[in-house]
This record gives sequence, C-alpha cells and structure tokens, in this order.
Amino acid sequence: MTDSIAQHGDPNRTSGQGIGEASTNTRVSGDGVQRLRRNAVGLPGVLFMAVATAAPITAMVGNVPIAVGFGNGANAPAGYIVATIVLGLFALGYSAMAKHITATGAFYGYVSHGLGRIVGLAAGSMTTMAYVVFEASLVGIFSFFAHNFFSQHLSMNISWIWFALFMLIVNAALTYFDINLTVKVLGIFLITEIFMLSLMAFSVIFTGGGPQGWSPGSLNPINAFHNLHEVVPSVLHPGKTVVATGAAGIGLFFAFWSWVGFESTAMYGEESRNPKKVIPLAIMVAVIGIGLFYVFISWSAIVGVGPGNAVAIAQDTNNAGNIFFQPMQEHIGTWAVTLFEFLLMTGSYACGMAFHNCSARYIYAIGREDLIPGLRKTLGAAHKVHGSPYVAGFVQSAIATIIVLWFYFTNRDPYAELYTLMAILGTMAILIVQALTSFSVISYFHILKMHPESANWFRTFLAPLLGGIGMIYVSWLLIQNRSFAAGTASKDIVFTATPWIVIAFGVAGLVYAIASRYLAPERYEIIGRVVLDDTHEREEETQDQ
Repeated sequence: MTDSIAQHGDPNRTSGQGIGEASTNTRVSGDGVQRLRRNAVGLPGVLFMAVATAAPITAMVGNVPIAVGFGNGANAPAGYIVATIVLGLFALGYSAMAKHITATGAFYGYVSHGLGRIVGLAAGSMTTMAYVVFEASLVGIFSFFAHNFFSQHLSMNISWIWFALFMLIVNAALTYFDINLTVKVLGIFLITEIFMLSLMAFSVIFTGGGPQGWSPGSLNPINAFHNLHEVVPSVLHPGKTVVATGAAGIGLFFAFWSWVGFESTAMYGEESRNPKKVIPLAIMVAVIGIGLFYVFISWSAIVGVGPGNAVAIAQDTNNAGNIFFQPMQEHIGTWAVTLFEFLLMTGSYACGMAFHNCSARYIYAIGREDLIPGLRKTLGAAHKVHGSPYVAGFVQSAIATIIVLWFYFTNRDPYAELYTLMAILGTMAILIVQALTSFSVISYFHILKMHPESANWFRTFLAPLLGGIGMIYVSWLLIQNRSFAAGTASKDIVFTATPWIVIAFGVAGLVYAIASRYLAPERYEIIGRVVLDDTHEREEETQDQ
C-alpha cells in the first residue's frame, strides 16, 4: 500500500495537479499515516451508510408535505424526478472520479485533485463544517420526535435534552468500535423504515388508488416547474374552499434537500472491499435507488389522499404528516400509524448516526495530513484494534454536544431552530462543494488529462457540467427560499449569520492553503493527497478471502 501522492496518467504530472499549479513530479511520503480498517464493509454496508444519511422516512414525511402545500402542489413527485435526473448526472462524474481516487475525505480529495490544493482545502473546510452541524441538526429532530412519541404514547414527559444527550453518547460509542457495528444498527433501522413506507405505498396501489384517481400528471417532469395555484377544500372550515398558492422553487429545493448525504458513499472507500469497483457502483445505486423510491412513495401518498386533498392537508402545518398517516390508518390500521411515528424517531436517529460517521471521517482525513503539527497523532489517529477514527469521533461528539447545549440553554426549539437552522447551514455548504466537485471532474479528466482511458464526452464532461449547473441552480433556490425554509427561525441570529459562516470556513481554507504554499511548502504538497493507492493489493486480498 502506498500512502502518497498517486502517480496516474501523464507521468510528468502530479496526480490532481490543480489548475494554475506548476507541473511537478513530487511524491509526498505517507510514513506515519494511520489507516482505517481495510476490507471492513462491502457494497450493502456502504449503501446502508449512504442511504441512512438521506433518511428516507424523515425526508418523505418532513419534506413532501412542504413541497405539496407550498411548492408545486400535487406535482411534488415530478420535482423528485427532476432531482433524480440532475443528481444522476452529478453522480456519473462523481463515480468516475471515485474509480481512480479513494479518499476518506471524498469531496476534499476530489476537488484538490481536480481544481488544486487551494480550492480543495476550502472545499474540505466547508464540507467538514457541514457534516459537523448535520449531526447536531439530526439530534434536534430526533429529540423532537422522541419527546412527542414518549409523551403521546407512553405518557412520559421527558425533556428533549435527555434524548439528545442519549443520542450523542451512543453515537460516540459506536464510532469508537468497528464500523460493522454501526452498519448493523443502521441496517436494522433502514430496512424497517423502507418496509413501512413501502407498505403504505402498496396499500394504496392494491386498494385501487385514492378518491381522486391516479394523478398521472404528478409524474410529468415538466409539471415540477409549475407554481401551485389551486382551489382546494378547506381543512379548517369543512364544506368551504380556499385558494392554495406556492412557488415551484420551494418544491424543487425540498426535493433536492431530501438527498443530502448520499455523497457520503465515497468516503468509505478506504474501509470497503475493492473500493475502485464498490464505491462507483454504490454511488450510482444510491442516487438512482433513492430517487425512484422517493418518486414512488411521494406519488402513492398523494394518490392515497387525492391530489386536491393532499394540498389542503399539507397547508395545515400541524397535521401535514397526515398525507402519509391517513392512507396508513385507512388501509392498515392504527398500529401502523403508531409504528410509523416510532420509525420517524429511529429514522432520524439513524440519519444522525450516519452523519456522525461522516464528520468523524472528514475530521480524521484532514487531521492525518498533519497540516498543523501534531494532528496526525491525534485527530488523524486510527484505533489499533477497531481501525476506527475514534479521536476524530470523540471530537465530533464534543462539538455537536456544545452546539446542542447552546441551543438548549438559550431556550431554542429542537425542531424549529436546532434542526432547521443547522440543516440550512450544512446544506448551503454541501451544495457549493457539490458544484465544485462537478467542475473538478471536468478539470481532472479533460484539462489535466488524467486517466485518458476513462475520459468520456458524456460521463466525465457533459454530465458533470450539467450536474454542476444544476447544483448552482439548487444553491440559488436555497438562497431565494431560505427564509421560508427557516420558518419561525428566520429571525434568529444563526440564520442571519449562515451565509457568512459558510464563507468564513471557505476563506479560512483558502487562506491557510495559500499561506502554506509560501511558508510551509512541504505541508502544502500533502493537501488532499493522502489517498489509497493500492488497487492491485486490495483486489488480490479480496479475491483471497
């Protein structure tokens, strides 16, 4: 195994030499770099980790009603089709990069190799921040669901902070041990929530649809761009009607938001079996699989209650989840609704656990490059027995705990403020980095001429170009609609500071990289370059097992 700058393609180029960087043939030694446990997970394990971060049940029950009630109405499933297409294009280039670069810091490594170390460190800084706050965000929504479930069904009025601390402690413990333990826990939660969502969908299909027909227009991608303007029954005043209006941009943004986390597939390459094959496949399976599932589930829920009724229900924010609960109640029974509510709690927990693993690996990936002396032996340390990024995991837990406690002691709501504000902050950073990653793919294969055998006019040029433009469009949607997405928290100081926090982390990465280039060139050379360069050895080991 070689822990170094990998030499691929043109021998006169350093792998991933950035645009504008001098052509060199320098190799950076990886002596002392600790590795995560090799061959720990296969394709199913990687998929469990990636799909769990997308949190299907939370994404559906949390985002679909907003898209239906205030976005593109009953055409919300069409928005998921558009998102599947755009993210599929992005994933084509992303998976092509994964075939040649196995980096625990995924986006960080890819952007560094395609657009240079300076932009790469800025991307790594923003991505690390995003995953750090995502765990705190999911702690908020898990605590909200847990508090409500225990209060309504068990008559136990437990403060949300105790559920939050429980989640933080368990996540820290699971990250300490072998990744397979986390995969097993996530697998159980994920399979159960997918089963229940599918049960709801098939109950609608097998009972002949809903009261207003099959709504084929909901599956027309063109309709995703139609603003909601419809006369619907009034939920508050039965027998009367109201005019429901919405903006298609809101529906499209919440559709894209439902995918955040799928990109984490690439960061498990170092721990997977035969990463050059498993990771590219996992990326495409995750994107297309999640997309088709979201389209089917959202469409069946709208059919189940009727398109017009769905809009009316969704505009009643206190009962918007009935778009899903009502078909369950009618076709399966009360027990299914109760189980559904329980799975909202466990699903959000699984999502938070997966993001905890993401952030720990990003902190570890940057730490082991020793950009600040001493980090390699601390943040960049891997457990000698379990092969886990245990120090980075504990640091992530500490940061998330501080964020959660700050929201608690300032009397902020775990759902409306902790979950929402941290999700918007992280999503804004991730969307920017996804756009940079798309353009880094084009640069890597077509400007730097790396791996010409893999360069393709569609997969490594047109697809990532369209995907990158799509990411910029979604970023614009977020900026345009972020006040709506924040809801009652839109006046919070954290909301106001969100763009500046993202900019600050990006600039910090840029400044450090530029300073290192002139003041510590040996540290500058290693930025984003600790990658796995042992393809043949790993393939042979896998075949021997």
